[in-house]
Amino acid sequence: MYWDVRTVKPLDDYRIYVEIEDGRKGIFDLKPYLDGEAFRELRDKDYFNQVGIFLGAVTWLHEQDIAPETLVACMEEIEQEPI
Repeated sequence: MYWDVRTVKPLDDYRIYVEIEDGRKGIFDLKPYLDGEAFRELRDKDYFNQVGIFLGAVTWLHEQDIAPETLVACMEEIEQEPI
């Protein structure tokens, strides 16, 4: 689908860089989610850095995920990948 995630990279301060299938790029901040039961485990930086993609969604090993439509709605769009 046009909003599926094609690239995800962990960044500092519980943020991720994402590229969407339609060409948009952005930064998504996960800090607001870390107090929720499902996302508490992401506070562990080593675990957080194991972010990946499954079926177009940002995911982690223990079934935490961010749906592509949430990413698109809430990410800060940028022009190029941060260094």
